[in-house]
Amino acid sequence: MIGQEMRGETYLPNSRRYALALRCGTILGGVMLGAMPLMAFAQDSEQPGETQVAAPEAPRVDIIKSLSVIGAQRLEPLTIVSYMSLRSGQEYTQAAADQALKELYATELFATASVRNNDGDVIIEVVENPVINRIILEGNNRIKDDKIVPEIKLAPRQIFTRSKVRADTSRIVELYKRQGRFAATVEPKIVELSQNRVDVVYEISEGPKSKVRQINIIGNDVFSDGELRGEMVTKQARFTSFFSSNTSYDPDRLAFDQQKLRQFYLTEGYADFRVISAVAELTPDKEDFIITYVVEEGERYKFGDVNVDSQIRDFDSDSMSARLPMKNGDFYNAKAVEDTVEQLSELAGTFGYAFADVRPQFNRNKESLTMDITFILNEAPRVYVERIDVNGNTLSQDKVIRREFRLSEGDAFNSIGVKRSANRIKSLGFFQENFEIEQKEGSAPDRIILEANVEEQPTGELQLSAGFSSIENFILSASIRQRNFRGRGQTVGASVNYSRFSRSFNLSFTEPFVFDRNISAGIDLYRRDFSSFNFTNNDRNTTFKQATTGGSLRVGVPLSEYLSLVGSYTLNLDDVSLDENQFFADLDGDGVRTCEPLIAGRFLCDAIGKRTTSLLGATLAFDNLDNRFRPTRGLSVSLTTEVAGLGGSVNYIRTRGKATRYWNVFNNFILSLSAEGGVINPYGGDEVRLTDRFFLGEPQIRGFDIRGVGPRVLRQPIIADPDSVDPNNPTGLLITDRNRIADDAIGGNAYYLGRAELEIPLGSGARELGLRPSLFMDVGALFNVEAPQLQQSPFPTGLSFQLRDNSGNPLFIGENGSSTTDTVDSNNQPLSPLNRTIDPFQEVFLGDSAAPRVTIGLGVNWNSPFGPFRIDFAHALKKEPGDDTKKFSFNVGTQF
Repeated sequence: MIGQEMRGETYLPNSRRYALALRCGTILGGVMLGAMPLMAFAQDSEQPGETQVAAPEAPRVDIIKSLSVIGAQRLEPLTIVSYMSLRSGQEYTQAAADQALKELYATELFATASVRNNDGDVIIEVVENPVINRIILEGNNRIKDDKIVPEIKLAPRQIFTRSKVRADTSRIVELYKRQGRFAATVEPKIVELSQNRVDVVYEISEGPKSKVRQINIIGNDVFSDGELRGEMVTKQARFTSFFSSNTSYDPDRLAFDQQKLRQFYLTEGYADFRVISAVAELTPDKEDFIITYVVEEGERYKFGDVNVDSQIRDFDSDSMSARLPMKNGDFYNAKAVEDTVEQLSELAGTFGYAFADVRPQFNRNKESLTMDITFILNEAPRVYVERIDVNGNTLSQDKVIRREFRLSEGDAFNSIGVKRSANRIKSLGFFQENFEIEQKEGSAPDRIILEANVEEQPTGELQLSAGFSSIENFILSASIRQRNFRGRGQTVGASVNYSRFSRSFNLSFTEPFVFDRNISAGIDLYRRDFSSFNFTNNDRNTTFKQATTGGSLRVGVPLSEYLSLVGSYTLNLDDVSLDENQFFADLDGDGVRTCEPLIAGRFLCDAIGKRTTSLLGATLAFDNLDNRFRPTRGLSVSLTTEVAGLGGSVNYIRTRGKATRYWNVFNNFILSLSAEGGVINPYGGDEVRLTDRFFLGEPQIRGFDIRGVGPRVLRQPIIADPDSVDPNNPTGLLITDRNRIADDAIGGNAYYLGRAELEIPLGSGARELGLRPSLFMDVGALFNVEAPQLQQSPFPTGLSFQLRDNSGNPLFIGENGSSTTDTVDSNNQPLSPLNRTIDPFQEVFLGDSAAPRVTIGLGVNWNSPFGPFRIDFAHALKKEPGDDTKKFSFNVGTQF
């Protein structure tokens, strides 16, 4: 035995003792338990060469006996233990405890956690994160909850964690920054509840919207700051930009404005222009931004040699070069180059080269400041339509979409046909507005697949509304319409309207493709009750009532892609009546009362009665609008002729024409010009009835009252002149105040109307509200009617007088109760005057003039939450005597 163990100590020979000391010193890494401490245990030995050394105490090792969890409420202890790598029977170390804590915190289930060892019994103490009861937003007025909630990832019944709250706070702040509110702050707060639940409250301070206070441009010599700011989308905040959202700062818009500046300079010929820097600085109060652009304009270039190099055999390079819009010596214009590339591509597409590659090749000569351009049409195969795919239609049948295509499978590709097909599908109104037909490569280089990816939109319309109109006062309306009935493209509708002066009921059905042929047909059945009126002392008085019951049939056939012919037949039963108590008199004394022209006016007496109108009509229409619902470009022209007299009791020929043209100008401004006119002529010895004539006023020509333009009869009352010399026998005073005059519009047999309107695009915020303002000018006239026989009563003594004949002679009751102008009978006895008296008056006929009436104004369409709303402010620049003007009008609750 080399060593000897005594009382826990081990004795080794000197050499072995020294070596062990060195090893211990090396293993313990310099801790003062090395060679020197071991030597302290050495004792002198009586035996030569031996030294007595004490053995080191073995390090203590803790083995995990058990794992217990304290503080668990919702989670099972075994579940918490499963999240850690500590297990019973393993050696417990501080490193293992630290790792266990990391694993617990990684679950984001605990607010605090600790691990401690009690002689092998390891205790894990936790405090669980609370459960979220509610998410509450406070202080958000500019951005509603439905916009913020999707940005919040925390939700009720989830575990609350501070990291998620911080992330949600950052997202809300970023949302406000995207809205231009850089001063917005969000402070999350916790409201503790019972059972370890909390409400998370995000207190939002929105702050003002950060506007662009100033746009500075450095380095521009040719164009002024104002000209360059006008080319930018971002605008400086001024009081005139109230409706614009482009005054707020947007980093994406800043980058876009740099492209706009470059595009403007390239359009003006400055090919070397560049934006050196664009810096947006937030003011110290975080309310506004100051944007500074540093630009370098460079020199202005002109076009040099411009030609076309066509590698397609169907196009001759020389003839195409001669037709290019730019010429040698013109100032360089990058927009003209882009337009030429697009035109050449479309030209190639019309000949079937769908994938024609048109590339402009530039050669810049900096010495002569010229730009040579060669438009290269690379060779491409002629393409044919391999397949037409229709996707996304869940309601509409495939045939409803396919029949609008101007191309069929197997046809040669034509880009114009594709564009026309897209416009026709959009005009259906069944799908998204931004619909486009995608073009994909087919199974071979000369094959193409046309893909219509549609998104269905609601086509059913149900409206129950009550509104107020400046024309009709209170209005109640109900209507139901389905524009895509059963997915077949059919239109079915029913409507009921009720107001104080009009009532109507209508049923309609339209089939756009009868028996799947390109022939449309429709039917309408209706009943309309209308009360005409005049104004006296601002009071609206009913004059005549018209009840119309009828129906119409129509059939339309296309004559070409844009030209169609529509035939119609209408049968109306009209009943025009007057209030007998107000307008009738018994002049013969036989107990039969008849319409009295002296009271009602001859034009009204001639209109009363029951009549049947049998009307045959034809309409020739041209329409190439890009969208029938919201057109932005295109032309619509129609000419309608109607003949009444093929049966019925009315004979006339009525012709009307209308043309409207739309342009997209000045970057999404919509300019429209329209003109229309009509004429009605009787035949067969008849006269045109009052109810068949044209009427003009609001809403056809704004700035005038309803039926406020054209021929009219004014009945001016005569009162006693208070300044008369003899009070017992006063002279008459003619009233000229329009508010005290009975005003009866009698319509005209001819009219014309013109309108120019410019729709102004607004920012995204106003567009979301449905606001569409416009500037307009209306021009029109109504004329060509035979002057009615006017009634005039002379002024007698007193303020009332007996009924008189057309010559002004008093009427008396004669023999057998008949009326006469004689004052005595055959026996020379005085006759009694008629017992009815009326106030004296004088009738005046005005307004039968073809001179134009001109108005200008501002209108606003608003798709409000309570229904469509239209408001107009108009001023009449030119009018004729008798016309009724009106500066302000609005309509709410009904379609317009």
